[in-house]
Amino acid sequence: MPLSYLCTMAEDLTIITGSKAEIYQSLIPQIKGLLEGEPDLIANLANVCAALKEQFGWLWVGFYLVKQDELVLGPFQGPVACTRIKKGRGVCGAAWQNAETLIVPDVEKFPGHIACSSLSRSEIVIPLIKNGDVIGVLDVDATELDQFAETDKKYLEEIISLIPIS
Repeated sequence: MPLSYLCTMAEDLTIITGSKAEIYQSLIPQIKGLLEGEPDLIANLANVCAALKEQFGWLWVGFYLVKQDELVLGPFQGPVACTRIKKGRGVCGAAWQNAETLIVPDVEKFPGHIACSSLSRSEIVIPLIKNGDVIGVLDVDATELDQFAETDKKYLEEIISLIPIS
């Protein structure tokens, strides 16, 4: 089997510097290239995590997937994480319950925050929605306070919308 069949991405991720908007604008076409033609959800989630972690160097980037009445840990990059989260618990559970992106400038001030890592200081969680139902969330944690803003919300929501969900 030719190597090109085994690895459809011939080049490495191009890491750039600049404003957050410029970085996202450079990253989005690269993520599109990673996702193009790949129908497997887990493979796509894994590559999105890796691309975001490589570009931004955040503490933790990962997905939790809805399985019955819990969010269950999916593909991620970073330190070990909580495996299961109940609906409404912590930032991830609240984003799932409300079906909306949550930006938390200081996780210690978020009621019911689940501390998977004591190094996490700020967080953004974006729901992954299919046919009006939340099927998972993208969770991103940073070691600095107030690391996420509307720019992150806008572009991370755009990235999430690129993921083919069958």
